[in-house]
Amino acid sequence: MHFLKKRFPEKIRFFNKIIFPPEHSLEIHSLSNFFSQALQRAVHIDVFLPPAHFAEEAPASFPTLVLNDGQDVPAIGLADTLERLYANDKIPPIIVVAVHANENRMQEYGTAGRPDYKKRGSKAQDYADFLLQELLPVLRQRYRIAATAAQTVIAGFSLGGLSAFDLAWNHPDAFGKVGVFSGSLWWRSKAFTAADPDAHRIVHDMVAGSAKRKGLRFWLQAGTEDEQEDRNKNGIIDAIDDTLDLIKELKKLGYHEGRDIRYVEVAGGQHNPATWGKVMPDFLQWAFREAPH
Repeated sequence: MHFLKKRFPEKIRFFNKIIFPPEHSLEIHSLSNFFSQALQRAVHIDVFLPPAHFAEEAPASFPTLVLNDGQDVPAIGLADTLERLYANDKIPPIIVVAVHANENRMQEYGTAGRPDYKKRGSKAQDYADFLLQELLPVLRQRYRIAATAAQTVIAGFSLGGLSAFDLAWNHPDAFGKVGVFSGSLWWRSKAFTAADPDAHRIVHDMVAGSAKRKGLRFWLQAGTEDEQEDRNKNGIIDAIDDTLDLIKELKKLGYHEGRDIRYVEVAGGQHNPATWGKVMPDFLQWAFREAPH
């Protein structure tokens, strides 16, 4: 929470709790040493609480966002975005659980049970166990975190976005919506070959070989400057191609673009927190407004 210490040096000790001044609406609790048996390491967690969380009339639970790559929250400007959306009545009060990654990120993120061809993502199932069996049950004892999939959203950036999609797809009983910011959807089970440039993408194959997850909804974003690679030479960069191809696979299962899927393509958008921060308001409003009928 270094960025918050700079802005607000006064801090109350309670899970390293930081209370914003009266003109602000957020209260943030930092858990710096949550030990995970599944991951065999301490994990840093930031919990963003809405202003009504501790009120006597507060609801039993608040809609909740689980966010991979929580260490990027300062660069994305999440606190300011939440405050602005609250002030303008754009979203209801929500809880955000920002989970920090560390040097094990390339192993803990990915697709559970399906490491890529370089054996990256070998601990993705351990990460799922950590979230679902360790972290969220403990946090629900202390905070008014959502207990149903319909009120629980997961999202992430780049490889964290791939992880978020995999978690939502394989645990629709836990997550009802997923946000993928510049997702690493190129994740492959076999090395690239020019003869079949789009083959062996793990998440595409996973969806193609699955049944529809009833009720699950998707927000996917890519930027026109996410990268410069164009492996199949069709004039579209891979980041956009991979995202659009995933949407095609979802639509084959019966998902409807518009009702179930929102795709945001950012002109000039790059693979960085500045771009993701700009589209965060769109994602939050999509995720936490009333579901379409």
